[in-house]
Amino acid sequence: MNKIAIIGTVGIPACYGGFESLVQNLIDNQSNDVSYTVFCSAKSYEIKQKFYKKAQLKYIPLKANGISSILYDVISLLSCLRVKYDAILILGVSGCLILPLFRLLSRTKVITNIDGLEWRRNKWGKFTKLFLKVSEKLAVKYSDVVIADNQAIGDYVKSEYNKDCVVIAYGGEHALIRDVVIPKKKSDYYLSLCRIEPENNVSMILETFSHLPYKLKFIGNWNNSDYGINLKCKYSKCENIEIIDPIYDIEQLFLLRSLCKAYIHGHSAGGTNPSLVEAMQFGMDIIAFDCKFNRYTTEEKAHYFSNSLGLKKIIDSLESDNVYGNGNHMSEIALRRYQWSAISKQYEMTYK
Repeated sequence: MNKIAIIGTVGIPACYGGFESLVQNLIDNQSNDVSYTVFCSAKSYEIKQKFYKKAQLKYIPLKANGISSILYDVISLLSCLRVKYDAILILGVSGCLILPLFRLLSRTKVITNIDGLEWRRNKWGKFTKLFLKVSEKLAVKYSDVVIADNQAIGDYVKSEYNKDCVVIAYGGEHALIRDVVIPKKKSDYYLSLCRIEPENNVSMILETFSHLPYKLKFIGNWNNSDYGINLKCKYSKCENIEIIDPIYDIEQLFLLRSLCKAYIHGHSAGGTNPSLVEAMQFGMDIIAFDCKFNRYTTEEKAHYFSNSLGLKKIIDSLESDNVYGNGNHMSEIALRRYQWSAISKQYEMTYK
């Protein structure tokens, strides 16, 4: 049996984001050939379970996000020296500055998912971008296996570092509710869901709908930044736009997704976005920002926009039935590529 340590997440049960959902679903779908230990943030769990299903949980007394994430990941990695693991799965690159030292002290196989080219994101300052770029370089150099969640990232790693990646995306069927049928008759609204950040083109989507007669429901963490607060204040005044705070209840999300006319995905960075993969499971029309990550995820079969005018034209065309819907394509792709049982097997292959 392969003993695997996972570091770099807040922990499980999942309560934060994409990597946490990834880990939870790896464990939910694990084979009998694997034993997992997951490092968790003690600051994020009032009740500190010792196990989640078959996985052992270990706690680090630091926050897993923000500046403390560096030390959190470093301590997690050094803690792995005390136990003989067959492989360590590192999610993200923030703690990878310590990898050169770790490789001197341990022969344990290191597998790193480098995430979505974090250093390129506009939300970071110059120093943070430099730190993340150096961390990425060390992660690629000192990892036995590098995982990318999108072929576009794999192409970048090959071009930048001359190293091959294993491309493994995310599953998305956890967004569905077993034995509940998605209704064929839809409601009268469009849906968007994301972290409220400029790179997700939130302002562009809201501004477009402020000049349209069609309804938009937009879910996000509006109160976490001045950017979100200002947008919420401005566009809450529009009668056709409903600004909705984060929803974590799977039944509520299922209902909103299953009844919407189409899903609008504004992400411009980050590789394969879990929220897009989840939306594709519903067989709804997908309208995505035009970037190589989204085109790869949807196999060039979604509707794509790069500005407000382009988004307006797509929506007007859908409303007048001048374009074919892509929902059936999205559903077929999701079933073929984005199922957790297959994703889990792909990860387990890298441990060998």
